Amino acid sequence: MIELIATAESVHQAKSLLNAGVDTLYVGEDTFGLRLPASLSREEVKEICYIAHENNKKVCVAMNAIIHNDRIKLIPGYFEFLQELMVDSITIGDPGVIHLLHKHQVQLPYVYDPHTMVTSAKQVNFWAQRGAKGAVLARELTYQELTSIATNATIPVEVLVYGATCIHHSKRPLLTNYFSYTKQQNENNKNLFMAEPKKSETHYSIYEDINGTHIFDTNDINLLPYLEKLVHARILKWKLDGIYTNGQAFVEIAKLFAEAKQACLDDAWSKQLQENLTTKLIEYHPHKRTLDTGFFLKDPADVQ
Repeated sequence: MIELIATAESVHQAKSLLNAGVDTLYVGEDTFGLRLPASLSREEVKEICYIAHENNKKVCVAMNAIIHNDRIKLIPGYFEFLQELMVDSITIGDPGVIHLLHKHQVQLPYVYDPHTMVTSAKQVNFWAQRGAKGAVLARELTYQELTSIATNATIPVEVLVYGATCIHHSKRPLLTNYFSYTKQQNENNKNLFMAEPKKSETHYSIYEDINGTHIFDTNDINLLPYLEKLVHARILKWKLDGIYTNGQAFVEIAKLFAEAKQACLDDAWSKQLQENLTTKLIEYHPHKRTLDTGFFLKDPADVQ
């Protein structure tokens, strides 16, 4: 069964995404999770869990931050909170957090998600032997590589089918340092970007939060035209990331992927449907942000 996973920036948007056909909501707070569209309070996460479970849908909570000593002591308490909510799964990328999960005998299924690190079936299976119920594959993988991993992995694998790709993460507060040095005020954290001096078309989005500084690729990923290829490869966990696509626009894009999902399940996928859905997606996608397929269509030999 295909699972459509989407980030949620608020309780209101979470409700809309469930109505749009999303199967699993991905939420959390930035103390424990990385690059979320919004850091939600525990009360908001609690309400989202209640709404999702009332609609027979799922909630996955982000715990995939790189945890330093100042936050490791907070992990057991957060585990307890999530167990009380009966969340359906969590994402973890830090082995120290996995150690605490086992040490405290926490009954929460976890998906292994260290971002750029998962690039082979052997790594997926290594964490499967240590309790992982799924794994998020790196976004810098080609279709050929994704197919090979999915074929040989012993647990389900997840891929990003829509959203921004982070290409650099530093714990250092680079923006704070920059604005301090230049004696400027940073008033809009998520609208900042960098460009290469000789490539004016580049647009590397950059922002800073509690976890440090994050830089994103110029182009966001859109694999909607190639969903049938993912089905053939048995890659059935599809992630939509709305970190730079806010509000109702992201909900409308989720509806398009839900329609595409149903067409794949009904064996009704066609070139005409794919073109129609892609045209609509481009209309809802932020106009200042460009789209491509990332590494998906590249030859592995050409990726250096």
